[in-house]
Amino acid sequence: MNISEIPLSADNQQFVIAIAGSTYRIRLVWRETFWCLDLLNNDQTPIALALPLVTGVDLLDAYDYLNLGFSLRVGAAKGRDAPTKTDLGLFSHLYIITE
Repeated sequence: MNISEIPLSADNQQFVIAIAGSTYRIRLVWRETFWCLDLLNNDQTPIALALPLVTGVDLLDAYDYLNLGFSLRVGAAKGRDAPTKTDLGLFSHLYIITE
């Protein structure tokens, strides 16, 4: 198992990232009360949309049937269940876990 952090900041953002031999686009948007993640293929075809960033779960668990070869998990500081508007990338982090 390999765990890598995706460096983030507390801003809406979109970027391209290579994971498990494939290229993806990730969009992160603050939705007034929570951070939301969209995972797309490099050609911007949606894979998973509007995933809330919450701790304690694999964000892609419902998409196991796609056999992506990785999971996404959130770690938040101080017992929080989710990153706040201002602590994403500072006290709350997004991790890729590959086998």
